[in-house]
Amino acid sequence: MNETPHPHGYIHQKDDYLKRLRRIEGQARGLQRMVEEEQYCIDILTQVSAMTKALESVALGLLDEHLAHCVVDAARAGGPEAQIKVKEASDAIARLVRS
Repeated sequence: MNETPHPHGYIHQKDDYLKRLRRIEGQARGLQRMVEEEQYCIDILTQVSAMTKALESVALGLLDEHLAHCVVDAARAGGPEAQIKVKEASDAIARLVRS
């Protein structure tokens, strides 16, 4: 079998991620509809919060996969690639914390 040496860590859960992202896409359309229909502000904000949590969940799952696969594999290999992967992960965590 000729597999890619370093497939993305999330690849084994790709369908799950796509399903979750499609659900989030539906939530975004629902939010648009709520604004078009001039729904109550608090109801819209509640849905924005739910959508934000769903996106954060996807982001944390991808980060976990990245750490468990990409960073661990690079660390095992050593060299500058390991430092690059750790820096990428650190930067991603910083972006998530700031958002």
